[in-house]
Amino acid sequence: MSKQVALTGIKPTGMPHLGNYLGAIKPALELAEKYDARYFIADYHSLNTIKDPEMLRNYTYEIAACWLACGLDPSKTLIYRQSDVPETFELTTMIMAFTTKGLMNRAHAYKAQVDVNKEKGKPEDHNINMGLYTYPVLMAADILLFDTNYVPVGKDQVQHIEMAVDIAEAVNRAYNKELLTLPKPVVSESTQVVIGLDGRKMSKSYDNTIALFLPEKKLKKLCNKIVTNSQAVEEVKDPETCNVFTLYKLFATEEEQASLAAKYRAGGMGWGEAKAELFRVLNETISPMRDKYDSLMEDKAYIDKVLADGAERARELAKAKIALLRRTMGFELHSNN
Repeated sequence: MSKQVALTGIKPTGMPHLGNYLGAIKPALELAEKYDARYFIADYHSLNTIKDPEMLRNYTYEIAACWLACGLDPSKTLIYRQSDVPETFELTTMIMAFTTKGLMNRAHAYKAQVDVNKEKGKPEDHNINMGLYTYPVLMAADILLFDTNYVPVGKDQVQHIEMAVDIAEAVNRAYNKELLTLPKPVVSESTQVVIGLDGRKMSKSYDNTIALFLPEKKLKKLCNKIVTNSQAVEEVKDPETCNVFTLYKLFATEEEQASLAAKYRAGGMGWGEAKAELFRVLNETISPMRDKYDSLMEDKAYIDKVLADGAERARELAKAKIALLRRTMGFELHSNN
């Protein structure tokens, strides 16, 4: 019996940060042990915000190198660029006909931009392009094209999977066939939210991220910028309300967590010591991956080959799905002559 399919993608909008690693990359790679795992670089999604071609190319290499450095084995799993699989965009057009405007109006990203416009006293649709508005449809096509069973996502992304299910159900009902597999979200409860430097969710929109493969000196400098309270060295501190310890728990062993928590509660420890301990565990985790990433970025020809091979394999799967849909929907003509 063939394995069920797990699929995930990440936009090339710059170096992934620790939140991306814990919330998307690491859980997705772990699914490869149990599922037929497929990974894609969502470069068309990035076009909504990135209009510089050289920047997009560089970001794409960075994302590919990150996946490979974090442990993706292209000989065992599938990795490809979204833009290398044109069937994705044919499916997007197909399922547009089954997607209601009301569904798009409820999309979180669209609603958030509308709220921003209202706050600034601008028209609701100011600076909202159709790429942003129909973003969930393209994401649904990414997922549905490959008969995906599971999609690892953060809690804030679950809506996109629910929308993909709504669209797939509409297609299946219209033709009274199970043409499209209904995906399920996989949310890691322990890493739903990774906090940033200021205690809010780590996000590029807040400019509070810690990039995944920073050089050691820059990583240490950012660790030292994490916001803490003004308690003095001698004061007893609560690890459970500390931004430094919240991040530390995601990378340290249980023994290390218990040891540092005891120092918090005993008093006599300054924030500098806590931040130094956070830097240590982060650097120990990241260093081997960082070394591999740096090597990969020096060998872009290898990345090109990996992505080209992945595109070829992805298109074989995609063509079969599109052929089925074209036959079912009536796009293939059969003459009796």
